[in-house]
Amino acid sequence: MTYAHYIKEIGRGAQGARSLSGDDARQLYAAILDGGVPDLELGAILLALRVKGESLDEMLGFLAAAEDRTALLDNPAGRVRPVVLPSYNGARKEANLTPLLALMLRRFGVPVLVHGLLEGFGRVTTGHIFRELGIMPATTTHQAQTTLQEKGLAFVPLTALAPGLHNLLALRARMGVRNSAHSLVKMLNPFEGEAVVVAPATHPDFIDLMRDMLLARGERAILLRGTEGEPFANPKRRPRLEYVHEGFADVLFEAEHDSLRTLPNLPDGADAAQTAKWTQRVLDKQAALPKPIANQLACLLYASGYAEDFNQAKAIVAVEANALAATSS
Repeated sequence: MTYAHYIKEIGRGAQGARSLSGDDARQLYAAILDGGVPDLELGAILLALRVKGESLDEMLGFLAAAEDRTALLDNPAGRVRPVVLPSYNGARKEANLTPLLALMLRRFGVPVLVHGLLEGFGRVTTGHIFRELGIMPATTTHQAQTTLQEKGLAFVPLTALAPGLHNLLALRARMGVRNSAHSLVKMLNPFEGEAVVVAPATHPDFIDLMRDMLLARGERAILLRGTEGEPFANPKRRPRLEYVHEGFADVLFEAEHDSLRTLPNLPDGADAAQTAKWTQRVLDKQAALPKPIANQLACLLYASGYAEDFNQAKAIVAVEANALAATSS
């Protein structure tokens, strides 16, 4: 198989390049994920796509090929939909609160699958914090399935879930720039049945494309601007939280723009040990849950089917938050 005709289409620069059809994009990405594209052509393709910008049809084709090569999990028994938290960026400046969101969901009996990278590349990953909290990564999808069923929360590295995508993410170290895989992993749904994907956009411009993809695929998701790319709401200023479902995108919470009157109680540092210690204090009701995280938690209780409607979800979280505040005061 030759790849010159693909490069010729997408490699004419930002103005002259043409997008691939969905079928061509799926076929090309399948070859990439299977390791069938030589290094020279692979580098040309990835850089051409970055310069041109991926179209909706291309990204849908890429994601379809990726999911064809992703290990699938069965939905845990019960009526509540599992929540999928993609964690790929880690913390650089602020504390990584993805583990807190996952553990709060588990407290309500919502199954949570976290997938991501073990490597931090200088950042504090969710895996680092989980380790401090005594939560080890699943080494296989079978182990992830068992852990999810028995404990309600599993962290599975991308190497076990989708090795081809992991190989593409690793190319950033060699090429110096991101590629399409960095966006695709944020929308990956590894469950056979219906789940709620928390889709964190790294850049504001990509939110519209992610929304269009989720709508086109009929996914159920919470879409937001991620905190340093992580899937939790910024505890200092809530982003817009959208609920994508059944062909609609409903804004459950608008973004906050006003300046903070008081800073929320957050970890003293962003390192794994301090973040884990503060996370445990929140879980033990010794520290208050930041309001934006509480808002996101309500969205997920609603989307997962734990609550019958959004008002009930907000009321449930308000009771929990008040209990936290009373205990920690």
